Amino acid sequence: MNILVSACLLGVECRYNGTGVLEPKLAGLMKEHHLIPVCPEIMGGLSTPRTPAERCFGRVLTKDGEDVTGAFERGAAQVLRLAQLYGCRAAVLKERSPSCGRGIIYDGTFTGTLIQGDGVCGECLEAHGIKVYGESRICRLMEEIERL
Repeated sequence: MNILVSACLLGVECRYNGTGVLEPKLAGLMKEHHLIPVCPEIMGGLSTPRTPAERCFGRVLTKDGEDVTGAFERGAAQVLRLAQLYGCRAAVLKERSPSCGRGIIYDGTFTGTLIQGDGVCGECLEAHGIKVYGESRICRLMEEIERL
């Protein structure tokens, strides 16, 4: 099975602050599945490192007030294109991210406050039938794959 994965969860240093950490639970998936690394923010044209951004009222704004919604939308479209090209039905994306988050994201105040919501890419993938899991739900994905 082909599975999209946030590149930062595979150790690629592409997060806004230039870091990435290899998520140990992905090792189990790597043994039996093809993991396709993606970073919607970089694929949308943003650099690393970059100013932190949060989603607020349907827009994505940086901490200094720049509207980067277009870059996030372009990146999501590119990730969706890869998902469709490779026949991906699932993705493991970085939790709480304004791009990759699913279910819970930061509220746009840059205070660390979490709210219900989705990142731009997570929302796009789900809207096109691709199930999105955060890194804390990798075991859940593995259970669902086993049932198939």
